[in-house]
Amino acid sequence: MKLGVAIGYWGMGLTAADQLQIARTAEDLGYDSIWSAEAYGSDAASVLAWLAAGTSKIKLGAGIFQIPARSAAMTAMTAATIDQLSGGRMLLGLGTSGPQVSEGWHGVRFPRQVERTRDYVAVVRMALAHKKVEYHGETMELPLPEGPGKVLKLTIRPVQEQIPIYLAVLGPKNVALAGEIADGWLPVFFSPEHVSKLRAPLEEGAARSGRSLDTFRICPSVNVMISDDVASARDTMRPVLALYVGGMGSREQNFYNRLVSSYGFESAAREVQELYLDGKRAAAMEALPDELIDMTCIAGPKDRARERMRAYRDAGVETLIVSPMAFDPEERQRQLRLVAEIAEGL
Repeated sequence: MKLGVAIGYWGMGLTAADQLQIARTAEDLGYDSIWSAEAYGSDAASVLAWLAAGTSKIKLGAGIFQIPARSAAMTAMTAATIDQLSGGRMLLGLGTSGPQVSEGWHGVRFPRQVERTRDYVAVVRMALAHKKVEYHGETMELPLPEGPGKVLKLTIRPVQEQIPIYLAVLGPKNVALAGEIADGWLPVFFSPEHVSKLRAPLEEGAARSGRSLDTFRICPSVNVMISDDVASARDTMRPVLALYVGGMGSREQNFYNRLVSSYGFESAAREVQELYLDGKRAAAMEALPDELIDMTCIAGPKDRARERMRAYRDAGVETLIVSPMAFDPEERQRQLRLVAEIAEGL
């Protein structure tokens, strides 16, 4: 099992120099990849280009580029450019974000996500393969009909013969799509204990396209705090987990809430959401069961962390993308060292 590190959103308490030092530390420790995120603040592409200039070996993952934010052609252009700048280190993670960001920030309607993602990935692949882009799908048509648009192809080539495409998706239909068309899956709050249930849609999608999942990459992002103080380590997980389970979406549409409910925490998920959306964030954090934190995060002493990392490995995880819940640069780097040390002994 390889290791990756998620640096998250740019500017969340860390300077540009801090983030670059984290990337270099991860590279020196043998981490395989580093992943940058975007929501409605920093964009992931600029950060990856910055990290590309300051590193030499570590792979550079978009975790993720938002599909509503860029045309498929623009995503292909950006991925090819970063691949060239980095000497072939680009990993392309894609996701639709959520309805509030898609419609509120990007002005793109959210319905028909499976069809949109399918068309988007097809065009990205076509462009990166240096083919002329002519596409007629359910949600996308290139060139636009009855107009001056012409069939074009990318004027540069990525270094890699094929840049891997990962989908950050939730829900059985979207996960099945990943199994059908993507090279990998970027799940969040992944539970090794539920891997058979989580893999079922992947296998369904793979069967649709007649492919094997032998080389398919499952790369969950996992929040980490290694500490002898278990209660304190769990507490560092509460703000992010409560935000996603309670506040990342509406009462009617919160994919993360549905996910943890499917793990058997329906009552807790409902309580956390009600508290969070009522503005009682501290209470929402406290309402998160310790068992849910332990199931979806790595929190506690080295022995516990080793046990959890072994569980991810045995669940078929190709790359464990860790996100230390420490915003002090030195502590964040210390956590990366501890993870690397534990991984060596697996």
